[in-house]
Amino acid sequence: MSTLALAGSQISDGEFRDLRAWIYRRAGINLSDQKKALVCGRLAPRMRHYRLTRFADYFHLLQNGAHPGEPQVAVDLLTTNETHFFREPRHFDFVRDHIVPEHRTSGRPLRVWSAACSSGEEPYSIAMTLARAMGGVPWDVLASDLSSRVLDRARRAHYPIARAGTIPREHLLAHCLRGTGAHEGTFIIDPEVAGRVRFIQVNLNEALPRLGEFDLVFLRNVMIYFDAPTKQQVVQRILACLRPGGHLVIGHAESLAMLSCSLRPVSPSIYRKP
Repeated sequence: MSTLALAGSQISDGEFRDLRAWIYRRAGINLSDQKKALVCGRLAPRMRHYRLTRFADYFHLLQNGAHPGEPQVAVDLLTTNETHFFREPRHFDFVRDHIVPEHRTSGRPLRVWSAACSSGEEPYSIAMTLARAMGGVPWDVLASDLSSRVLDRARRAHYPIARAGTIPREHLLAHCLRGTGAHEGTFIIDPEVAGRVRFIQVNLNEALPRLGEFDLVFLRNVMIYFDAPTKQQVVQRILACLRPGGHLVIGHAESLAMLSCSLRPVSPSIYRKP
């Protein structure tokens, strides 16, 4: 076993505390002690890249400014991005059955924000739902994430065919194109639909850029990594971008029960702003 492999498995408690505090300040992610092996495994390749043998040296590199792109690389590696198309499908049913009919008479475009979009499966699922349900009513989807790495993947709208298994058949036939030749075993989202999704990098733990107001915000399966104060701050930032009467959708494993906010529940994991 190499020295670096040994170093990767022997991160000290002090080194882990420093890295944990750093990612908390930067991304609001609260890493438990049980995540020590995850930190080692994901950062070990970067230590090999810089020929470092101690995590303390890598932590110093993150802070000294000599490699200005490295902090983003570390954030990308430490950010969990597990997702799939039409995850928690009842949320998309709610969009189709409640959000769309209610909005058709509003006289303005429907604006949706996927605020932790990962590699694009969520915003493309939203876009496919709206393309089928909205008819001629204008709509657009903004998708954001902290990780530049997953945003690059999302913009390509190109996925292994195995990822198509959770896409309902009507959307698969209408909005997905199977790859051929060199692209055999993959598929892309129809450019007409994919082109309605705009991707930008946003850190939810900092002051938000000027994004405008939204009728619907998906903030799913990201708050499980935040402590209570961080959740409160993130939700308040999101609410400032949500129109009166707009809806916020969170993950089924998440809750707003302990937070102070004006939202009222309308369905499990779905809330409305008064």
